[in-house]
Amino acid sequence: MTTIIVDYESGNLHSAEKSFQRMAAETGQGGRVVVSADPEAVLKAERIVLPGVGAFGDCRAGLAAIPGLFEAIETRAIRQGAPFLGICVGQQMMGTVGREFGDHAGFGWIPGEVVRLAPTDPGLKVPHMGWNALELSGEHPVLAGIATGDHAYFVHSYHLIPEDPAHRLATADHGGPVTAVIARDNLIGTQFHPEKSQATGLRLIANFLAWRP
Repeated sequence: MTTIIVDYESGNLHSAEKSFQRMAAETGQGGRVVVSADPEAVLKAERIVLPGVGAFGDCRAGLAAIPGLFEAIETRAIRQGAPFLGICVGQQMMGTVGREFGDHAGFGWIPGEVVRLAPTDPGLKVPHMGWNALELSGEHPVLAGIATGDHAYFVHSYHLIPEDPAHRLATADHGGPVTAVIARDNLIGTQFHPEKSQATGLRLIANFLAWRP
């Protein structure tokens, strides 16, 4: 068994790799955790993690620049039902379209658009950066043991608003609701960074490594 953290030059993956490896070792779940850009490795993976740091369009272009990589991800996640976790922009790209610096097509896996944060309080800054409390609105195996009021670490200026409210399982408040977790079927995504979210993030990672949708 292998958990692949997809490397498409979207940022420093060291902290994510270490957090997933730590929880795989502690729980005995998820098998070997590997950072890879190899489509063949993705096609053989038991589960897939897609991180993303930077602008939506840049991440989308970076993924497309590696021949066969997105196709392998889509084959495993959509056609074959492997557990999939998107993190930050990796979560946003699951939507239909990103509005950051123009319009960019997303994967279309969870219909919705990625729009700029618009806090109602002019004193709140964008990007939304730092710790914020989660407000859970739905249950999910990957959220087991995580409760409303638990804190997670965010760094972002945009968020995905799903067309179907049932796909949004958690929010945070930053002058209005900010999408924190989306999910459907074998797909889940977090706007926050679980690898930087201490106990909350490690719990989510452990749950994902054990999840068998």
